[in-house]
Amino acid sequence: MNRKLAIVLGLQAFLIVVLFWMLVFYGKDEFESMTQQAEEEIDTPSRVASEKGVTIINISSATQEQSEITTSSLKSSKHQSSINSYGSVVSIDSLIDLRARYLAAKADIEVLRTALSYNKNEFTRLQALNQDDKNISDKAVATARSNIKADEAKIAAAESNAKNIADSMRQIWGETLTQHATKAEKSELLQNLISNQEVLIQITLPYDTAEPADKSSIKIAPAAVPGQSIRALYISRAPTSNATIQGKTYFYHAKTKELRAGMQVNAVSSISDKVSDGVIIPNTAIIWYAGKPWVYKKTATDKFGRIPVATDTEVENGWFYQGKLKPDDEVVTSGAQLLLSEEFKSQITNENDD
Repeated sequence: MNRKLAIVLGLQAFLIVVLFWMLVFYGKDEFESMTQQAEEEIDTPSRVASEKGVTIINISSATQEQSEITTSSLKSSKHQSSINSYGSVVSIDSLIDLRARYLAAKADIEVLRTALSYNKNEFTRLQALNQDDKNISDKAVATARSNIKADEAKIAAAESNAKNIADSMRQIWGETLTQHATKAEKSELLQNLISNQEVLIQITLPYDTAEPADKSSIKIAPAAVPGQSIRALYISRAPTSNATIQGKTYFYHAKTKELRAGMQVNAVSSISDKVSDGVIIPNTAIIWYAGKPWVYKKTATDKFGRIPVATDTEVENGWFYQGKLKPDDEVVTSGAQLLLSEEFKSQITNENDD
């Protein structure tokens, strides 16, 4: 009897287990379907919208603080267009040599003129004696006259030599430096160049660049140390070109003892008198997407819009910009990448919508 009871209880337990697993197996799909339907019925609020063609991201103040999203107000700025160019420090050895030769020629002229003046006086005296009852011979008068002509010929040759030396200077150094070098008394510029208080620099500018104005200046820096900026003043056109860089050449001078003849320099010069108004966009505000620079502008307390910008003009700690952004506009300077991620996360299509 007990054996039959045990068999019956065992069969009942087996049936219970089988029925339980059948319930789990057949009810699983229905349970998952109900769960999925419930999940689809939960609305996930979108933080991204479009306003007037601009993508706007809604981020609450609390979320901004939690995500450390901060903004900065743009500062107004002015910018004068400029170009980068190159140049080199020029040795003035040949200018000094030509100056010495020129001054020597001019000294010879003065000696010859003194001799000519003496010979003219002598000729006048001898001529008077000759006319006074032949107190002096005609031959002596003729000799005095020939001495005058010889002196005049020597002076003409010396003046021609001096002129040729000055012309050689102009061919190499231009009119302005030639004027400095041909003066008997050294000018302040020439004295400073000779004493190494200043250096002479030849700068090459593009062909389409306007002529530098008198008393204008540029910023130069050694090519090896571009951060050391030095002011250089315009002198004149340079008659000779740079063998390695094509363009128009000009002479500048700079007061510095740091540069040496033959050193290469970088130069930044203004190409227009026009000053443009704009703003400075901080480096930390720029984000790059699809190969282009963008910023997030704060359009309201909890709204940010992504705006394309230009990074053509780099300035210290940022970029000079003219366009949609104005002074006092706020742009995101910390957390912009989070906004970009949030924006494009919304573009991922929900598979349940397919």
